[in-house]
Amino acid sequence: MDTRARVTEAIADRPTELATIFASEAAFRAFYERALPQVYGYLFYRSGGDPAVTEELTQLTFTTAVSERRAFDGRSDPVTWLISIARHKLADHFRRLAREESRRLRLVVREVAGDDAARPWRLSDERHAVIAALSTLPSLQRAVLILHYSDGLPVREVAHQLGKSESATESLMTRARDAFRSAYREPTDV
Repeated sequence: MDTRARVTEAIADRPTELATIFASEAAFRAFYERALPQVYGYLFYRSGGDPAVTEELTQLTFTTAVSERRAFDGRSDPVTWLISIARHKLADHFRRLAREESRRLRLVVREVAGDDAARPWRLSDERHAVIAALSTLPSLQRAVLILHYSDGLPVREVAHQLGKSESATESLMTRARDAFRSAYREPTDV
């Protein structure tokens, strides 16, 4: 048998191999123990080195593999297939984080835009001027100003929230303040 025929036969046997793995608890346990370090290792650094997130994504990977085992077509090794599932779970995780961050920033903007006569900068005319000035800034500059000045977060926490270093965040904040000053027009008393 030539090499091409052996490769084709091996690929054809992969779905059967995976079915055998899922058919018995002992076979699945052996597969799991062999694949777990590879899946966990793949996810650990890519998820920011957070063990809790890595464990959650690893668990989701294996439960998805179990529930979608019929989708395995044998074009790859079963562990490679698991890694591709892990990659999708990681992408879903980052999309969820982005949605949560966006939602949080929208809430902050609503708070800034809210009516609270106790703070003079929230009065109607001034509030509109602040919102107008903020809306001209790039999103990261807007975020750094809102998180620091409206939420009162220290630079270190703002940096963490934005996934930047403290020095990069301080630099971003300096540019944001300058841009805000240029865009902000104080309401005039007419």
